[in-house]
Amino acid sequence: MVTFSAKDTFLDIRNFLAGRFLGATRDEFFLDETIKLIFCKYELKDTNTSDIDDVELASLYRKTFKTVLEIHEDIYQDETYEIELDPVSIKYIDVKLNDLDLFNLERDLIGDAYEIFMGDAIKGQSGQFFTPQNAAEALVKMVAPEPTAKIVDPACGAGGFLVASIKYWNRLNVEYAKNNLYGIDKDGYLTRLAKIHLACMGQDTKTINCADSLVWDEQVLGKCNSKYDVVLTNPPFGVNIQAGTSETLSKFELAFKYRKKKDGAVEKTDVINEAVAPQVVFMEQCVNLVKSGGVIGIVVPESMISNKKYSYVTEYILRTCYIKAVIGMPDELFKTSGKGGTHTKTCLLVLEKKKKADEKDYCIFMAEAKWCGHDSRGREIPKDDIPAIIENYKKYQQGKDNKNDHLGFIVKRSQILNSVLAPRAYVFDNQSDDGLEETHQLVTIGQLIDEKVLEVTTGNEVGKLAYGTGSIPFVRTSDISNWEIKSDPKHLLSEEIYKSLAEKQDVREGDILMVKDGSYLIGTCAMITKYDTQMVYQSHLYKIRVAENNKYNLDRYYLLAVLSSEYVRTQIFAKTFSQDIINSLGDRLKELCIPIAKDKKRIDKIAGMVKKSIDESIEARELARKVRAEVFTL
Repeated sequence: MVTFSAKDTFLDIRNFLAGRFLGATRDEFFLDETIKLIFCKYELKDTNTSDIDDVELASLYRKTFKTVLEIHEDIYQDETYEIELDPVSIKYIDVKLNDLDLFNLERDLIGDAYEIFMGDAIKGQSGQFFTPQNAAEALVKMVAPEPTAKIVDPACGAGGFLVASIKYWNRLNVEYAKNNLYGIDKDGYLTRLAKIHLACMGQDTKTINCADSLVWDEQVLGKCNSKYDVVLTNPPFGVNIQAGTSETLSKFELAFKYRKKKDGAVEKTDVINEAVAPQVVFMEQCVNLVKSGGVIGIVVPESMISNKKYSYVTEYILRTCYIKAVIGMPDELFKTSGKGGTHTKTCLLVLEKKKKADEKDYCIFMAEAKWCGHDSRGREIPKDDIPAIIENYKKYQQGKDNKNDHLGFIVKRSQILNSVLAPRAYVFDNQSDDGLEETHQLVTIGQLIDEKVLEVTTGNEVGKLAYGTGSIPFVRTSDISNWEIKSDPKHLLSEEIYKSLAEKQDVREGDILMVKDGSYLIGTCAMITKYDTQMVYQSHLYKIRVAENNKYNLDRYYLLAVLSSEYVRTQIFAKTFSQDIINSLGDRLKELCIPIAKDKKRIDKIAGMVKKSIDESIEARELARKVRAEVFTL
């Protein structure tokens, strides 16, 4: 039998139903009806349906579904459930299902159907997004649960991690306990979908429950009367999502507000943070749920393990767990289509709960994936770093040497700085200086600022109501490209606004603007020319000024070249972390190491090349502007 792409098949079914049922365009309805037929198909596995006409086939499916209701009473508790599709639709779907290998346990048909029908919308508003199967399976492979392990997902959604565990065991061809997989989700629809998901894999579904997993003492632990061996989960995340009531939050150490002490350490206050992000309390809940020595595999936003305001969370993780692995994922991981999903950058964490408190040093496997098998529109691509990372992790566990690149490197616990666990913060540490110290002085921007060689400031925001009020350019991150500032910026300000900020911004010819916040432009630089000094620049930009006659012979044109070099760009990537909404370089600009040539002739040569490039480009730009104006000159 020729097998077809399940996702393409379900997309065809979805589009067919959407075109046929004008009064029922909800994808949830289409998914429910398709799954009913899949259940029936399992019961009809010995029946050739290809030669049965529409009406007779529909009758057969409706009769078979009554058997399904009896078998899966835990899923379909209401006996009034029935197939609502018309005979033509049932026949169409039956033909499509005949092309799929329904009985291959390596496949995840329900997961594929869920992604196609519901991936764009089902949980985005409540902060939970469909976890791509390759990411879920990667986390399970790293955790490597024993067949007898009692596993829980406290935010199970459609059951992706639990199914990934079954597939992992099936690939190993081992027997596993049928009632040891537990799932909890607050969403009743997703809970039922998870039951369906597991039922199609031959799993007991009575261990899947609709409940608030943060109320863990009665509703979760009470279900199995002991703690779990493994937690596998992708909790909801987002700053605008309510994590729980004050009564619920009061049970969690991380749900309180924290403050920084004089020595830089953080301490817990007695005030509950009612706006605490849900991923924070879920992190603590995972530690609560797993037994000592148990393993946690969890997807977290990178901001939670890199942002200063979440440093208390990282400190909690380091105090309660050994960190086995941290894998940085591309921004595209949670994009399911052009509009669906989120660009939130995430990391996969593998943790082992400590049996007792200790401060011993140990090794942490880290990696930073650039590709995840699909692009920013959710379309499949041949590039996927995840398999190579998993392979390197296995080699590391076996004591074998790795290439020590972004697809796998080791960081000691003692090397974790500033409560940052994001792998890209340590990628540069594995980059060789290739003998630069012999030919260059390696100086940080922070040191250059302290020595008054550099002056760094940031801009201002003026508000949308100021846009279009005059002719003064308001330079934003999107106006910086190829060392230039666009000659026709999108937003223009009034003379009055410009004059109110001109002294504070102090824009001069020769200053460098550098993008510090955003998505893809961070680190992009431009030189301010004599044509650009009358401007206002926004707060997402740094303005960098080089002092004349400094001891390093550092020249502004040379600095522009260095800031744009691969050596510094790699550092910028490593020190750019995801905030709750956007990425930011922040104060970590000061940590960038700048290689300054010891040979002044070398500096002068590079500076001269940069100056020539900019001068020619700017003159060409200004000539083009004059030509455009000349068209209307009499």
